[in-house]
Amino acid sequence: MSRPCIVTATFTPKPEHYDEVKRVLLEVTPDVHQEEGCELYALHEEVGGSLVLIEKWTSRELWVAHGELETVARIQRGVEGLLQSDVDVLEMYGVAATSYPESL
Repeated sequence: MSRPCIVTATFTPKPEHYDEVKRVLLEVTPDVHQEEGCELYALHEEVGGSLVLIEKWTSRELWVAHGELETVARIQRGVEGLLQSDVDVLEMYGVAATSYPESL
């Protein structure tokens, strides 16, 4: 059985392009929700000025497949030249509470 894949993708727009980057991410969100394996794809505003997509996919394989779809290409085209740095992507997997040693 495959474990759910949790992903954060942090976009740090140039200040003058914040609203434009936010618009691009919001416009693609409904289409990503239709992709196989997408359980959560939600945009959040970080207090330091970044935009963070929090994603949950039913498996790593389906998240990787998402990266090859037109929705991701649309994001890449839409934010080109508008960011202060590369998108920071973190891929994570939950740790069951039963995995902790009893000595903790």
